[in-house]
Amino acid sequence: MNLFLEEISSDEGVVYNLTPMGYAGLVFMILAALAIMSFFVNKDGKGKLSIKQITVSGLCLALAFVLSHFKFAKLPMGGSITLFSMFFVTYIGYIYGPRVSIASGIAYGLLQLIEDPYIVSIPQLFCDYILAFGALGLGGLFYEKKYGMIKGYIAGVLGRYFFAILSGVIFFAYYAPEGTSPLVYSITYNATYIVPECIITVIVLCVPVVKSTLKRIKMEANEKDIRKAVQLG
Repeated sequence: MNLFLEEISSDEGVVYNLTPMGYAGLVFMILAALAIMSFFVNKDGKGKLSIKQITVSGLCLALAFVLSHFKFAKLPMGGSITLFSMFFVTYIGYIYGPRVSIASGIAYGLLQLIEDPYIVSIPQLFCDYILAFGALGLGGLFYEKKYGMIKGYIAGVLGRYFFAILSGVIFFAYYAPEGTSPLVYSITYNATYIVPECIITVIVLCVPVVKSTLKRIKMEANEKDIRKAVQLG
């Protein structure tokens, strides 16, 4: 553990920072996630991603990462209200489905870990950055459903919210005020930044011009596959 994390002191107690080897390990994990996303093949022999799919997914991740720096509020023990950053991770799922979006969500979580880590233990790191952000990829389960963009976004946010609550109960229970259940505290704490961003994003997605533009981008991102399907049909 000392090879990848170094112990530092803070007002909140003992936390950890990444060592150079830790950063190198994260870069390797990001590349591995991208490799899985790029080369995974379904049992039927189909499913490899095209250059276009990788490019579009990469652009969405880059946009999500940039927008994550526009923070309306940042909480002391992690979490912030950002400018639609979660949406563009779930949007990958709306375009290409869960396989791509879950891998993209994990890669995005690793990017967040490199940029602004808050680490108290390896299990907490895994829960807060791998599982929580990877859960944003659950939005891909609705990519072929009616109102799939909004349903997928809400599903992804709920997935992240679940793991954020779990992390709060397991790893940050001692921050709960005396007489307050750690579960209630974690639900409330994480809701203060996840719920406002979710509500604002859903409102924006309901604007007709925004909704139609994002749907058109999805069609263009899958244009080649649609043409093949028409020709084969």
